[in-house]
Amino acid sequence: MSELYIRVAEDENEEPMEIPSEDDGTVLLSSVAAQFPGACGLRYRNPESQCMRGVRLVEGVLHAPENDWGSLVYVVNYPKGEKLKMEEIDAASAVKVKRGFQKTSDLIVLGLPWKTTEQDLKDYFSTFGEVIMVQVKRQTNGNSKGFGFVRFADYETQTKVIAQRHMIDGRWCDCKHPNSKMCPDEPMRSRKIFVGRCTEDMTPDELRQYFMQYGEVTDVFIPKPFRAFAFVTFADDQVAQALCGEDLIIKGISVHISNAEPKHNNSRQMMDRGRFGVCPLGRQRGTKRPGGGMMRSRRVC
Repeated sequence: MSELYIRVAEDENEEPMEIPSEDDGTVLLSSVAAQFPGACGLRYRNPESQCMRGVRLVEGVLHAPENDWGSLVYVVNYPKGEKLKMEEIDAASAVKVKRGFQKTSDLIVLGLPWKTTEQDLKDYFSTFGEVIMVQVKRQTNGNSKGFGFVRFADYETQTKVIAQRHMIDGRWCDCKHPNSKMCPDEPMRSRKIFVGRCTEDMTPDELRQYFMQYGEVTDVFIPKPFRAFAFVTFADDQVAQALCGEDLIIKGISVHISNAEPKHNNSRQMMDRGRFGVCPLGRQRGTKRPGGGMMRSRRVC
């Protein structure tokens, strides 16, 4: 008796694969699962009604409809949610393979201490992986400009380095892809948010856990002494920008999210902003001195 094959596909529109049947004309589910991992049965479209019909399965054995498999294409059944899970795994594997072929690029290291040398930079980043280039940018007099460049041999190492902040020679530094649109003096504005109206019982760990639902958090900073605000830095600048302008509830308290203030803003402005939010009008009121002139103005809302 010549071996009979039935045509099986993962989807009706895909190229079918031939699966061998047994001597009695049945097909083992294990034969299907060998080619389509996770398969739990077969179905087919009835030529007359155009409806999908299931193939009878008894103790791991698939039986031909009306004792004849015919030339139909049978579609694989998966347990609910299993196909989606497998597709996600395949997508993750594809991304991993793609990354394996991606080339590394020069990364800019912002916020370097003036004393940091190229050897210091190489020694630090070598703990993450193989470093193939380091450079500290200097002025004509030889003094450091406060930033430099590094390049890794492995793309996965590069991704890991970008996703976190770095303590180099006692100072927090940031490593990222160079962006000519971003001022080197304000490296964290795009990924850092200002959290206003905080209360003293909010801890850095609690803020980190809360904001991790939106994306990877690389740093949380609450000033001491407490001044009613905090800073949260994300690995992805799009996450930070998406949260700006939102009012969120943390531990039953409504906090306001906005862009982090530039470093040159004074602490008093930050305190007012943290406790009361941003003044929507920004008006100033002054009082006249005796004999003319104005005394120092104060902001009112």
